[in-house]
Amino acid sequence: MADTVHFLTPEGRQKLETELEYLRTVKRQQVAENLKAAVEEGDISENAGYDEMKREQAFVEGRIQVVESILANAQVLRESGNGETVSIGSRVTVAEDGESPETYFIVGRAEADPFKGRISNESPLGRALIGHGIGDEVCAETPSGNIRFRIIAIA
Repeated sequence: MADTVHFLTPEGRQKLETELEYLRTVKRQQVAENLKAAVEEGDISENAGYDEMKREQAFVEGRIQVVESILANAQVLRESGNGETVSIGSRVTVAEDGESPETYFIVGRAEADPFKGRISNESPLGRALIGHGIGDEVCAETPSGNIRFRIIAIA
């Protein structure tokens, strides 16, 4: 994971930096206080609250490590400027035969959210679109089968 480049938008980087600050300063302290309270309840060998707080502590510490790694290996995207070929950072409008056009923002996997129109460059559609231009037809191999799209616009 340490050698993997994580492509982030400026907003995505800020969001992760904010999350990391929250985890380090607020959430970590809350978990520590809850853990201390669970210990004070007595016998920790049969204390469900203690076990739950240890799991939460492990989750928070793990998430801190993941976010730190992403930020340490981040490459901040600038929106693609050429508009001729699809690349990471492009906004691309595609249409499937007989369907309404859809616009996607090609981002890194850390920011992918297909329901918000943000697809990873590593997703089947993202991989299929990269390097193609307006008017090109691309075929994306998805879990539900092959889907053919035509690129209408690139920004």
